[in-house]
Amino acid sequence: MKEYDNKTPIYIQIITEMKMRMVSGKLAAGEKIPSVRELAQEFEVNPNTMQRALSEMERENLFYTERTSGRFVTTDEGMIMTLRNHLAEQELKRFMEYMEKIGYTKIEMIQKIEEWQREGECYE
Repeated sequence: MKEYDNKTPIYIQIITEMKMRMVSGKLAAGEKIPSVRELAQEFEVNPNTMQRALSEMERENLFYTERTSGRFVTTDEGMIMTLRNHLAEQELKRFMEYMEKIGYTKIEMIQKIEEWQREGECYE
């Protein structure tokens, strides 16, 4: 069973996962996405919850619907790259705020990342 964070609405967590799939290329620009029922099964949620998530993504122009064909990922690759950059910036901000809380300066953060990379601890 999927584990969801009780602090954030499930449909928001689904949106986050779908955005991650888009920016990582697991969902390609223009790709048809599975039906609401199929995704609801995959995410182990009520179809209404999945519908809410997908509708929100359509409202954000990340998905679009073709009347007889289903839903698709946007074909706007620039939008996907903008989303990717936005998600990266959010994560960097979170990281930097945490590092500052534990006493790191920006220079020390950069040094730590470089050290970590040299030691082969990072993902490539």
